[in-house]
Amino acid sequence: MPAAVSYGVASAIEVRNLTKRFGSVVAVDDLSFDVPVGRITGFLGPNGAGKTTTLRMLLGLVNATSGTATFGGVPYRHLARPPLQVGAVLEATSFHPGRRAIHHLRSVALAAGIPTERADQTLALVGLADVARRRVGGFSLGMRQRLELATALLGDPTVLILDEPANGLDPQGIQWLRMFLRHQAATGRAVLVSSHLLAEMEETVDDVVIVSHGRLVLQTTLAELVRQAGSHGGMRVRTPEPDRLLEVLAARHVAARQVEPGTVVVDGATPEWIGPVLAHHQIVVHELTRQGSGLEDVFLSLTAGFDAARPVAPTGGPVPGDLARGAP
Repeated sequence: MPAAVSYGVASAIEVRNLTKRFGSVVAVDDLSFDVPVGRITGFLGPNGAGKTTTLRMLLGLVNATSGTATFGGVPYRHLARPPLQVGAVLEATSFHPGRRAIHHLRSVALAAGIPTERADQTLALVGLADVARRRVGGFSLGMRQRLELATALLGDPTVLILDEPANGLDPQGIQWLRMFLRHQAATGRAVLVSSHLLAEMEETVDDVVIVSHGRLVLQTTLAELVRQAGSHGGMRVRTPEPDRLLEVLAARHVAARQVEPGTVVVDGATPEWIGPVLAHHQIVVHELTRQGSGLEDVFLSLTAGFDAARPVAPTGGPVPGDLARGAP
């Protein structure tokens, strides 16, 4: 099991060996990760990876089979005043269509023992002050998303948890959400936001926790993942002998493919590795260039190819035999 990563700052959320079984189905499997204070952590994985189940266990809505999920070491159900410590949006709220936005927020505030003036403050914070007295039934999807955020922020919590908040938003809405979350982190909040698309989150998050089949694939900083994207690319070789090159690489168990006539892409290779191979086998080369992978490509590779039985490199990627050893 990959260990939880420490970033040298306090952890607002600590998940340790968390497991959830529904009968014979293991939805979350021995999962551990941390969410640091003052940063945005992207909780990423394909649909069905166990993200929502994990968040529901974190918030005490589902009982864990084993393991712990805590806020500063304290389970959600044991927090003194949860709305003042944790704000969460897990799914679309069924707002009463005839209720005005301000009345919705005031009723939630009253139920939570929060001063009702916070309703006006959070509506202003999410940019809905001008429509405070409009009925929610006339709100667009983006406006409803903002109202959900306003609800989560009523208690001025130190932790914000959002499950797929960008679903259905247009580019303008996603840009607003990005700026909003960055502001929340800058004010000292810990932000945990789930998504099944890294491309949607790559300009937003500071750190990533990638899961697949309920298990941790990788936890790292976004900066480190960007570095990996460059190193996981490979080399593009233009040669009049593509078939012979592919045979040489297949004998070394190195992934490669012909992408067009006379051009072979060698996954994960570096110039320092591929050069001696080409020279040793006297393969004629017309062009040799690096080919980088995008972040989304790395994300898809990590999640689609993840198998608990496979070794995982310290950087989080599978280790090809020859490339790991650096042998020509």
